[in-house]
Order: sequence, then structure tokens, then C-alpha cells
Amino acid sequence: MNLTVTKEAAKWYEEELDVEEKSNLRFYVRYGGVGGLQPGFSLAIKFEEPDSPIAETTVGNITYFVEENDEWYFDNYSLKVELDEKWNEPDFQYE
Repeated sequence: MNLTVTKEAAKWYEEELDVEEKSNLRFYVRYGGVGGLQPGFSLAIKFEEPDSPIAETTVGNITYFVEENDEWYFDNYSLKVELDEKWNEPDFQYE
């Protein structure tokens, strides 16, 4: 699995979450939500130190990652996080 966060999406996260120092942001699976890859589940975020990441990337001040125990959700897809310019919010693409 690969994880990509565009510079535009990274800038959005830094501004919206008031990130000024080096931080770690986890994409994790939660029950419920809309638009997820697996029915009944979606992605959420939280600040957390990586434990057993299966994918990670650093853009700006944030290291983004996905933990091994959430690998099932991606079903051999990679995650690309882009900025949806129409809605001015992150958009998750599964490739």
C-alpha cells in the first residue's frame, strides 16, 4: 500500500488543525460515515505516534500514516489524499 498526500491537502490540514510543529497524523478506520471504501466504514484522523505503520509520508510539518491493523480496509488499494477545490476539503482517492 502507498500513501500520498498532495501539497495542497497537506496545507489544508496544517491550517485547519493549527499545526506549527512536527506532528504525526493517523488515518484510521471508523464505523459509520459516508463515502468509504468498505460499506459501513470510513476514514477519520487523529494525532498519534506511529506504532506499526504500513504506509507513511511526510509533507510539510506532518507525517501522515496508516497503521497495520487498518490494512484490511484498503483491500490492496493505495490512498491518495487530494484537496477538493470545489468544497475546499480533503478528498480520499483509492487507487
